[in-house]
Amino acid sequence: MTDVVTRYRLDIAYQGTDFNGWGRQPGLRTVQGVLEDALATIFRRAGDPPTLTVAGRTDAGVHALGQVAHVDLTVPQVALLRRPHGKRPPLPVHEALARRLNGVLGPVADVIVREASEALPGFDARFSAVWRRYEYRVADRHAFRDPLQRHRIAWVSSELDHTRMDMAAHGLLGLHDFASYCKAREGATTIRTLQAFSWRREADGVLAGEVVADAFCHSMVRALVGGCVEVGEGKLEPGDLIALRDDQRRTNAFKVMPARGLTLLEVGYPEAAELSLRAEQTRALRSL
Repeated sequence: MTDVVTRYRLDIAYQGTDFNGWGRQPGLRTVQGVLEDALATIFRRAGDPPTLTVAGRTDAGVHALGQVAHVDLTVPQVALLRRPHGKRPPLPVHEALARRLNGVLGPVADVIVREASEALPGFDARFSAVWRRYEYRVADRHAFRDPLQRHRIAWVSSELDHTRMDMAAHGLLGLHDFASYCKAREGATTIRTLQAFSWRREADGVLAGEVVADAFCHSMVRALVGGCVEVGEGKLEPGDLIALRDDQRRTNAFKVMPARGLTLLEVGYPEAAELSLRAEQTRALRSL
């Protein structure tokens, strides 16, 4: 019976400032490492510690409000969560999992489990996802530079034209090879579908860029934002970003923006009946 597992979905938020990204790395503090250490503490008497599968690995310094991961728990691990605490009746397993994780993480943690739920059949946090939505926030010289927000907003000294930036962003939409905007990783495809990309100036003057794609390759969002900032400064034309994309080679025409301005807002999934099919499709290598 111990090889029977139940899958649980975890909705997670974190401030990425003091993390070396999501993925576990020896000797470094990472979001996955901290969460899996908490799981190991909870289930130290219930077999091998469980591991997490995440919707998208965020880079060092990137934040998240809507990260998603899943964890598979064995029968003994589920039984442990079903045990009552003192005189209180036992919580539903998913509630007990979230509460115990947050208890181990501490009262003022920079990562929390917003919600835990038993996963629908066929759900895979990584491969079932159909889109990821990020926001990048940048303050130019006309924006209010709020020191309380310094960990999640990039500051630039120039004046940015958000209308030009928005025009450039819309020109990049569609299914393309984004090698020019990705840090190369051996064996990884750079073909992505950019589903939405837009810029707006908010009441405090901060520029917010929202970008949605089926998936993102390493440093892709921060490179796309860097290109748009060059357009906003008047150093590049909106059409230049398309030409750079179609060249499919890394370029020094723009800078990759700092991680602190980037937040993963949400991960989208299909209807329950389509979860397994979506996972199968995503596992196949993308091609144009």
